[in-house]
Amino acid sequence: MKIYLDSVGCRLNQSELETYARQFRAAGHKLVETPTAADIAIINTCTVTAAADSDSRQKIRQAARAGVKDVFVTGCWSSLYPDKALDLSGVSRVIHNLEKENLVSEILQIPIENFDLEPIARRPIPGARARTRAFIKVQDGCDNHCTFCITTIARGKGRSHPIRAILSDIYQSMNDEQGNGVKEVVITGVHLGSWGKDLPSVSNLKQLIEIILRETDIPRLRLSSLEPWDLDEDFFTLWENPRLCRHIHLPLQSGCKQTLRRMARKTIPKDYAHLVAIARNICPNIAITTDIITGFPGESDVEFEASLAFVQQMDFAGGHVFTYSERPGTAAAGMPDQVHYPIRKERNACMRTILQKSTRRYQDRFINLTIPVLWESASKINAQGWQLIGLTDNYLRVRTIDQSNLRNQITNTRLTCIESNGLSGKVIQ
Repeated sequence: MKIYLDSVGCRLNQSELETYARQFRAAGHKLVETPTAADIAIINTCTVTAAADSDSRQKIRQAARAGVKDVFVTGCWSSLYPDKALDLSGVSRVIHNLEKENLVSEILQIPIENFDLEPIARRPIPGARARTRAFIKVQDGCDNHCTFCITTIARGKGRSHPIRAILSDIYQSMNDEQGNGVKEVVITGVHLGSWGKDLPSVSNLKQLIEIILRETDIPRLRLSSLEPWDLDEDFFTLWENPRLCRHIHLPLQSGCKQTLRRMARKTIPKDYAHLVAIARNICPNIAITTDIITGFPGESDVEFEASLAFVQQMDFAGGHVFTYSERPGTAAAGMPDQVHYPIRKERNACMRTILQKSTRRYQDRFINLTIPVLWESASKINAQGWQLIGLTDNYLRVRTIDQSNLRNQITNTRLTCIESNGLSGKVIQ
């Protein structure tokens, strides 16, 4: 059969698609770039915001309109609203998040044990899903109870993948049929910092990272989002290894202590600032990025100003600002003093301005410096060269034009100037 894979949302969803791709290929099926060429489609949905709900439904409808015979739906939105998903045209089945590890086995009616025979060589998902970085899922679910978050309900309790399975996924990502596997692995999970707490042996995320760096020669290892309360000073000694990317994403959500309390976040601004200071002391050029929510229930003008001031103080390298979106089933949806939507949007714009300025200051620090860049895409523009787009290890997006197609290669690159969509650079041969 011809299989089309698509998703909405986080890196975890992308990682799951990579696993499905390997399993379908191991069973002898072909992946295709568009739904118009597919016999079946798998849509991995998201429900982190109302916009993600809408995007998920749109992906499902697009597959059905393209003429796909069977559309299988999984992920957070369809797990929370299976009846709504089944009502959409073309949907054959909804596979709950708690069953998605066996998704390919269930669809093909093949025992999951058969996938142990899959080939080592990796092939990227065709089309827009082709990646030079591999997202490796090491954990799923979450035992936190942030009052705004629907993901905990959709994904269930925290569950860690065993070390052997994680290493196997990394080895596969490093090898493809042309001998040109990924140069960067991103380890990801819903609550990544909790990895190992449910395993029989005493393990933690720091130990997992040390094992990956010791047992593999992946040029770059990157961490996805980490909750600040899961980290201590000893954790940041990991950055003594230059293969660990100098980037850490620490969701803050609000810079106001009172707002954080209503969010049930296990940190306060003072503790968060202390952690950031430790990270920057051990790794001075580390990029610290974050997530912020504006317009959370009960957020007064005073609370918002406190949040704004704290974000300005932190001088982040970048981040995402989300306008608070009520998610049915969460504690926050039933809280009093819901902020009027226009005010939420206005605060979002203010917060974005602060983050944009701090992002620019961080970028400025690297102008005229030479930094290795992993080129993620290459587009032929004329007879003279290729347009390349890539990332530094500290998450600076860089563009250049070069005579060679350097996709999936790491080259020393001098950063020359800041543009609206990142930085420009020049490859140093």
